[in-house]
Amino acid sequence: MSSCFTDLALQYIDGEWRPGTGSWDIIDVNPYDGTKLASITIATVDEVDQAYRAAQRAQQAWAATNPYTRRAVFERALRLVEEREQEITEAIIAELGGTRLKAGFEIGLAKEFLREAAQLTLRSEGRMLPSPIEGKENRLYREPVGVVGVISPFNFPFLLSIKPVASALALGNGVVLKPHQDTPVVGGTYIARLFEDAGLPPGLLNVVLTDIAEIGDAFIEHPVPKVISFTGSDKIGRHIATVCAAQLKRTVLELGGNSALVVLDDADIDYAVDAAVFSRYVDQGQVCMAANRVLVDRSVAEEFTEKFVAKVRTLKTGDPSDPQTAIGPVVNSLQANAVSAAVDQAVAEGATVLVRGGATDNLVEPSVLTDVPADSALLHKEIFGPLALLVPFDGEEEAIRIVNDTPYGLSGAVHTADVERGVAFAKRVDTGMFHVNDGTLHDEPLVPFGGEKHSGIGRLNGETTLDAFTTLKWISVQRGRSRFPF
Repeated sequence: MSSCFTDLALQYIDGEWRPGTGSWDIIDVNPYDGTKLASITIATVDEVDQAYRAAQRAQQAWAATNPYTRRAVFERALRLVEEREQEITEAIIAELGGTRLKAGFEIGLAKEFLREAAQLTLRSEGRMLPSPIEGKENRLYREPVGVVGVISPFNFPFLLSIKPVASALALGNGVVLKPHQDTPVVGGTYIARLFEDAGLPPGLLNVVLTDIAEIGDAFIEHPVPKVISFTGSDKIGRHIATVCAAQLKRTVLELGGNSALVVLDDADIDYAVDAAVFSRYVDQGQVCMAANRVLVDRSVAEEFTEKFVAKVRTLKTGDPSDPQTAIGPVVNSLQANAVSAAVDQAVAEGATVLVRGGATDNLVEPSVLTDVPADSALLHKEIFGPLALLVPFDGEEEAIRIVNDTPYGLSGAVHTADVERGVAFAKRVDTGMFHVNDGTLHDEPLVPFGGEKHSGIGRLNGETTLDAFTTLKWISVQRGRSRFPF
């Protein structure tokens, strides 16, 4: 496994593997035991330019390639993921501290999106539209935008790089990928090697391993990319949106969340507990769709709380390579310190501690708090770690008010014995996605994925991917003779 990281600790530009020319290195570290996986000399602004120019040169021939030929690349990439699943699993465990359960979940979704990418190659369909002008034929062509810049996060780096990269490539675009500096291989160069081995023509996919401390806004300001796809914090997302808007450049922004899982008075309590624990603690709580807040009707709060706390106490924290481990390390010390600070803040504000997990380096045990004051900032922001906030409420109206009392609107869930009651509840929540009698974490290839408010702009998956990575061109044909007024 160490050779995997060493071999891929390079930039991938115009079909060539080469070291960066920056003045410092990114040190890729295992967050569980602190071992050094690789040292990567960063890419400079010049290398970002080279990557975009390479994608631009390669893109036109790729767009003109028979879509069935393009499809074969993604079918081969899927087979390679299936063949290398164990290797990818070990890489996820080593580079980001993901548990085996989490790695399987992530790789499974990545395979689904590769299957969908293969189908996307055949879905850039045109249309013929009627005209009020006699003899006129209106043709609407759907064409690739050209080049797409993708910035992926550390929490699900394999999936959240594969999804936009494969989709954009499938629709005839070139791509430059900048993975998070904490996951440069799993979220970046491993994917480049995968597509290289699948037969993707050189230059179409480029991966630059770098940092904004070196390149500033060069990645998003560059004139070549027509769309920037970003997954990450709302703070950085707002900056990207501002820069791109000044250049009239499109963005697809999947940002933070503060999702709620709501337990109504008629819910199946045992099932709701299972859904809530998974929705809060999977991947150490480092998921944008995670249930930061668990809202429980006061009439069932005592039973729910007792069972929730009991289940949380069974979660094993430790070595992510151990199949019994439910909670591995958070990705770095900044995240670990942020979670501990959030617990301390809540306690200082008067919250009741139901479970107080300890912390050793990047291993943060799960915590559960309740009675968090209504004006606490913790109830309104994203907490990227294994901390659950239990919030009792009295009736649906109060639940709706609490759920919507956040600047975010990404996901959520409600549990009830009456499905239509759940749907009616979901319709009143200001969010991009909401689930009845399930967890808060879902992503499917055909269903639009995205949020409202500070949780992002735009959607991916299914038909919305076509809108994200293609553009429409109107070409009219006048088969008769137009009459002009002069």
